[in-house]
Amino acid sequence: MLKRSLAVLMILACCGLVPARAEDGAAPFDAELQRLAEILGTLHYLRGICGGSDGAKWRTEMQALIDAETPSGERRTRLIAAFNRGYNGFQQTYRTCTPAATVAIRRYLEEGSKLSRDLTARYAN
Repeated sequence: MLKRSLAVLMILACCGLVPARAEDGAAPFDAELQRLAEILGTLHYLRGICGGSDGAKWRTEMQALIDAETPSGERRTRLIAAFNRGYNGFQQTYRTCTPAATVAIRRYLEEGSKLSRDLTARYAN
């Protein structure tokens, strides 16, 4: 529970501290943001099937990321596609919660938390 809360806090910190970009060009942290979006999509799906009460929370976190980053055009499309890729990839693999799905949730929470910390440390004002 503590790790999950830490991951959420780190993602929110990342969302609030990464500078917004109005132009459509790629930012130096776009690859990391896309990976974070993919992780959020994965967690949105897996937490939903594993009975977590926070399943929908991950879609809300993705919306917060988009709102904080305010991407337009192709950048926005890439972030949304990454979220959907994470969701759809696990939807095709897992129909029910399994021990492997539980392990995947834990690993993605850890990776998302680390990625959020790294992004915040590297690109925050």
